[in-house]
Amino acid sequence: MAGHTQPSGRGNPGPAPSPSPGRGPGPGASERVALKKEIGLVSACTIIIGNIIGSGIFISPKGVLEHSGSVGLALFVWVLGGGITALGSLCYAELGVAIPKSGGDYAYVTEIFGGLAGFLLLWSAVLIMYPTSLAVISMTFSNYVLQPVFPNCIPPAAASRALSMACLMLLTWVNSSSVRWATRIQDVFTGGKLLALSLIIGVGFVQIFQGHFEELRPSNAFDFWMTPSVGHLALAFLQGSFAFSGWNFLNYVTEELVDPRKNLPRAIFISIPLVTFVYTFTNVAYFTAMSPQELLASNAVAVTFGEKLLGYFSWVMPVSVALSTFGGINGYLFTSSRLCFSGAREGHLPSLLAMIHVRRCTPIPALLVCCGATAVIMLVGDTYTLINYVSFINYLCYGVTILGLLVLRWRRPALHRPIKVNLLVPVAYLVFWAFLLVFSFISEPMVCGVGVIIILTGVPIFFLGAFWRSKPKCVHRLTGLPRGGGKWPLPALPTACHGQALEDTMRHLWSLKQLFLFTCCLLRRCFCKKKKKFFFPGEKF
Repeated sequence: MAGHTQPSGRGNPGPAPSPSPGRGPGPGASERVALKKEIGLVSACTIIIGNIIGSGIFISPKGVLEHSGSVGLALFVWVLGGGITALGSLCYAELGVAIPKSGGDYAYVTEIFGGLAGFLLLWSAVLIMYPTSLAVISMTFSNYVLQPVFPNCIPPAAASRALSMACLMLLTWVNSSSVRWATRIQDVFTGGKLLALSLIIGVGFVQIFQGHFEELRPSNAFDFWMTPSVGHLALAFLQGSFAFSGWNFLNYVTEELVDPRKNLPRAIFISIPLVTFVYTFTNVAYFTAMSPQELLASNAVAVTFGEKLLGYFSWVMPVSVALSTFGGINGYLFTSSRLCFSGAREGHLPSLLAMIHVRRCTPIPALLVCCGATAVIMLVGDTYTLINYVSFINYLCYGVTILGLLVLRWRRPALHRPIKVNLLVPVAYLVFWAFLLVFSFISEPMVCGVGVIIILTGVPIFFLGAFWRSKPKCVHRLTGLPRGGGKWPLPALPTACHGQALEDTMRHLWSLKQLFLFTCCLLRRCFCKKKKKFFFPGEKF
C-alpha cells in the first residue's frame, strides 16, 4: 500500500510516511507531514496547570486528612507533594529534550528499556490509570450534582453510578462526533474549576483577615486525633498525588513545543509552584470554615464549604465543581483514546483500535474501549479505594521512567542533553518513590497487589500479540496484529489543507443512527468483506 513505511529498529525510526490520498484537498504526495512547533511558554504553562488542576483538589483533601491525623501534617503533605512533583518534572524535562518524541512515559520507556516495558506501561495506562481516573472523576461529578438533592445524607450509590454512566456515555458520543465539539467543551468547562478555586481561596483569605483560623493555630493544627504510622503517611501522599496527576502531560507534546530546551523547564518552574500554592491555600481555606471532623464527615467538601460561608450563593460551589469535573471527564476521554490509538498504530494493541471514522476522523473504537473499561471499574470500587489504586500504579510508572533517566546516562553518556539535572534530583525522587511504594504495599496489600497482577498480565499478551512472529492465522485474527510480529504501518492522517489542524475537518454533528451503523460495521468486519465505513489512517476508500 502506498504511503506505508517498514518498522525499524529501536532508536532508529524509519523514513517519514508520505500522506495517502483522501477526500478533499490535502497535502501533496511529496510533502512531509509532521507536527508543527506552535506551543509557546504561555501555552505550555496552561497545559500543565490545566491538566493538574481538576477534580483531585475537590476529592483528595478528605483522604489526605484522614490518613495524616492532624491539620498541620495534612498541609505539610500538600506542600511536600508539590516539591516531589517538581523533582519528577525536572527529570522529565531532561528526558523530554534528550528523547524529543511525543508520547511521554510510553516513548521514553520504550526507547530505554525496550518494547516489553513500553507495552506494560501502555497496558497499565489503558486498563488501569486512565479508566480508573475517569471513574473517579465521573463519580465526583455525580456526587456534586446529587449532593444538593440529598443535603442531609450521602447520595444513593445506584443514583450516583447511573448519573456517572450517563455523563460518560454522553461525552463518549460527543468525542466520537467531533474533535471540535470536544475541544470546545474543554475550553468552556475549564472556567468551572478556576471559578470554584478562586472563590474558595478568596473567601478563605477573608476568613483569615477576620480572625477565623482557629484550626490553623499551631496548638490546634498539630493536635493529633490519631498517631499516624509510616503506612498512613504513604497513603496520605498517594491521596494527595492524585490531585497532582497530569504534571507529565507536557511531555506528550514535546515535538510541538517551541524551543523545548528553554520553554520546557521554564514552564515547569512556573506551573508547579503555582499549583502547589493553589492547592495549599485551598486546603487552608477549607480549615477556616470547617473543623477536621466536619471535613471528614463531608461527602462533597466544596459543597459543605459553600453552605457554611456563602449563604444564598452556596449553589455556585456544586455547579462550579460539576462544570470542572465534566470538563475533566472530557479531557481524559480525549487523551486516553489517543493513547489507545497510538499504541495500536505501533502494533502494541489490536489493530481495530487504530481505525478512525472516514469522515469524522475520530478514533471511535478506542473511545468505546475507554468508555467500556471505565464503566466496568466504576462498578467495582468506591472513590477513595480507586484513588489509592490509580495513584500506586501512577507512581510505579513515574519511578520506572525516572529510573530510565539514570540508565540512559549510563548507557549513552555521550548523548546530547540540552538539559541535564543534578544527579541528586532523580536519586531523591527514587528514594521517596521506593518509600512510598513499599509502605503503600504494606498498608494496602490487596489494592496494590491487584494493580501489579493486572500489569503482569500484559506479559503473555505482549508475547502472544507483538513478539510471536510466526503466529498462525487464527491467532492473528484474535489479536488483530500483523502476522510477522511487526508494527502496523504509520501512514499520515488526512488533513483539511496545508498547515490546518485535523480538528478543522469536523463539520457536522454525528447522529445516533451513525453510532448504530458503526457498531454493525464492526460486527460485519469480522464475518465478511463488504465495503466498510471505517478505515485505518491513510487507507484508500
